Amino acid sequence: MRVRTLTLAATGVALLAPTAYPAAASLPYPKRVVFHEEGGPSAAQLRRAVRGCDQISRGRYRQDAGTPARVRICGTRGAVHWKADLDIDCDGRPTAHCNRRTDPTFAATTAFQQSDGRMLNAEKLPYIVVPPAGPRWNHRAHGIRGGSVAAVLYRNRLTYAVVGDTGPRDVIGEASYATARALGIDPNPRYGGAPSGVTYIVFEHARAWPIEDHGAAVVLGERLARRLVRHAG
Repeated sequence: MRVRTLTLAATGVALLAPTAYPAAASLPYPKRVVFHEEGGPSAAQLRRAVRGCDQISRGRYRQDAGTPARVRICGTRGAVHWKADLDIDCDGRPTAHCNRRTDPTFAATTAFQQSDGRMLNAEKLPYIVVPPAGPRWNHRAHGIRGGSVAAVLYRNRLTYAVVGDTGPRDVIGEASYATARALGIDPNPRYGGAPSGVTYIVFEHARAWPIEDHGAAVVLGERLARRLVRHAG
């Protein structure tokens, strides 16, 4: 975590998946994704589907420590969403770009782990960070846990990710090195990120398994994104 101042055919896709899973062998990392012909909605279509805000949080979140709390958590059919900045989370397994030398706030742990018990790889796995469950917003009440599938939008770009870490109780707007890179955002943990304009959509009761299988997140995310756009009319 970081606190900054001032056809669908794939294994590993699950809806309403149980909290605990049996041990599984480590998968090739990262897994190649072969997109089916139909594809998913565009960033513009998803942005239109969540253009309003039916606030479900009891308060608002800060984008960075010491800044005003302005970010609302909004609800729509089958998903929650918010708009914020994107700070770079490099926590988890040390890699060439995510380690104590490259990131002064590096932590070698993530709130959720791979199926083999190892920490997540922020450089390889697109994941987002959510605040811990609390009175302001209890994400667990919406079926959101480690591995929950999310769509992240920035300008005309869209990537699918999973919930992979938790952050401060009153701050929101953070994603992994891999997420930023996929969105065309500078992923450098020291000075990268985006100051605003990022939309996060997390689908309720929908988790990719195993959490490290990005292909599973893409397949499930595209299916749920199409449903969200269709219901939004």
